[in-house]
Amino acid sequence: MSDDKPYWMLLYEYVPDIVERRAPYRDAHLALIRRWKESGRLELAGALGDPPYGGALVFRVDDPGEVDEFTAEDPYVANGLVTTRRVEPWKVV
Repeated sequence: MSDDKPYWMLLYEYVPDIVERRAPYRDAHLALIRRWKESGRLELAGALGDPPYGGALVFRVDDPGEVDEFTAEDPYVANGLVTTRRVEPWKVV
């Protein structure tokens, strides 16, 4: 992967009871993250807060539309665990 690709940060906000509701979807969510990481398009990912109130994922792709491809596959999104999401360019210094 080229070092000149821009970074994009995907920010999720979760439902208040995410810890209880994520169990049936967690393995598939983590497998999706691993698959994107292995492909070189996802740099890192993790929950925000303890207990989590959201998530942050950093992608390195030319087109932010690729991040939309990720969210379209994410079982957390498909099953209503993500209340809002946004993609922001991230300038690493």
